[in-house]
Amino acid sequence: MRVVLLLLLVASGDAELEKGLPRRPSLSCVRCCGPGEQPVPIVSSRHARMSSTPYSVPRVQPTIDITILKGEKGEMGEKGPPGAVGKAGERGQRGLNGRKGQKGQPGPQGHSCKQLFAAFSVGRRKPLHSSDYFQHVTFDTEFVNLYQHFNMFSGRFFCYVPGVYYFSLNVHTWNFKETYVHLMRNEEDVAILYAQPSERSIMQSQSLMLDLQEGDEVWVRMFKRERENAIYSEESDVYIIFNGHLVKPALE
Repeated sequence: MRVVLLLLLVASGDAELEKGLPRRPSLSCVRCCGPGEQPVPIVSSRHARMSSTPYSVPRVQPTIDITILKGEKGEMGEKGPPGAVGKAGERGQRGLNGRKGQKGQPGPQGHSCKQLFAAFSVGRRKPLHSSDYFQHVTFDTEFVNLYQHFNMFSGRFFCYVPGVYYFSLNVHTWNFKETYVHLMRNEEDVAILYAQPSERSIMQSQSLMLDLQEGDEVWVRMFKRERENAIYSEESDVYIIFNGHLVKPALE
């Protein structure tokens, strides 16, 4: 095999170096191929020479320790105020029917027709002085209250059965004090019980009959004028009594 070596000498390299010009890289000898050989690429030959060098550049891969950047977990803050109420959404589709509940307990026995009875009798054990121009009289003792038509909290009889009713009011006057009481139907005074101031306290009564419609209310109020108005009673006994009952219903 005949090998031809081509040696290129660059004579001008030294001259340029002397003139202060940058030196061109020198060309190395390259083995040429013979008649039956393939040419060897210059790049592959350089790579082969560089890979055969005993020293290699280490590959540097930086790493970051995340633990030194992440702080400790803080404490839970206070609950913030509620946000604004959002808009109401669209109505959803109707759901499935629920399961049938258990059967309830039987109720009280009913009546075949509307009750045509009404009666009450209530009293007051505490005395009362009028402090306002008009003062409502309430009662604290229940003797008869058929079907609870008389409201003990408000001191009013409510008419559920229209018809003719009989009412009576009994009070005990106070020594040297005036007694002035109105018997009311709704907001209208229909009867007056009055007693002038006296050295002796006495029992006073008033009674009347009223034709009531369903929804009417009957009650008692005190009326204060220039003089002091009062009615007397005691905890041990009842001196103030208000009665009422149905005489004849409108429909029988």
